[in-house]
Amino acid sequence: MSDAAGVDSGRGKRDRYAVPMDTVESREVIRRSRFITVLGRAESRADASRFVGEVRERHPGATHYCWAFNAGPPGATAQVGMSDAGEPRGTAGRPMLHALLHSGLGEVVAVCARYYGGVKLGTGGLVRAYAGGVRNAAQICPRVNRTTRVVVLVNVSYKMAPRVKHALRALEAEIEDQAFGTDVRMRVLVAADRRAELEAAVACATGGQGGVADAGDWSSTHGMTPGGTRADRRTADRSRGRGSPLEER
Repeated sequence: MSDAAGVDSGRGKRDRYAVPMDTVESREVIRRSRFITVLGRAESRADASRFVGEVRERHPGATHYCWAFNAGPPGATAQVGMSDAGEPRGTAGRPMLHALLHSGLGEVVAVCARYYGGVKLGTGGLVRAYAGGVRNAAQICPRVNRTTRVVVLVNVSYKMAPRVKHALRALEAEIEDQAFGTDVRMRVLVAADRRAELEAAVACATGGQGGVADAGDWSSTHGMTPGGTRADRRTADRSRGRGSPLEER
């Protein structure tokens, strides 16, 4: 699978963007040639290569299997590839890639299986056919938002922990792990574009007493292990008294 990769234009570097939710097909007959364009998701060059192979198996015997992919955000060109697969140079892979980059989709791959019908389409006809197939497939493709998430450490007192957990749930942040010592430390996964919002929410919930930091060496911080040691848990239970304010509500 050879490809032509471009240089990142800087466009599309977003924490949240649309990606294909499913694989779709677009079919068209143009001057007796059948064009079957299959579009799906590819998070890497390896994913795109596998996708091309799957389309070859699904639609055997085609004259050409032209393809293009963008494994990055919409419009970015750092992780792209394309192939004319025997068609005249520049008539298939490049117009397909151009259509992908303007589809609003990231992490996307398209393969077009062409069954030659005996009538030549010419350079312009091929460009329109291959680009049009990708545009049609992108229009019918269901989309889902991909969110880049980051890990942060949240440090709060036992008294403030329930309030902070409520704030984290409101931000759709996920508590991956907890450690119990003199305070409660939480390893939290949150959307990158909501990190500042999380920091503000923790400050509000704790009256400015809570701490938020980028995740470092979780296991070595203050000698605590994920989930806390048994001694930590006994100390935490005594500090909290009867019942646990850390239980999810």
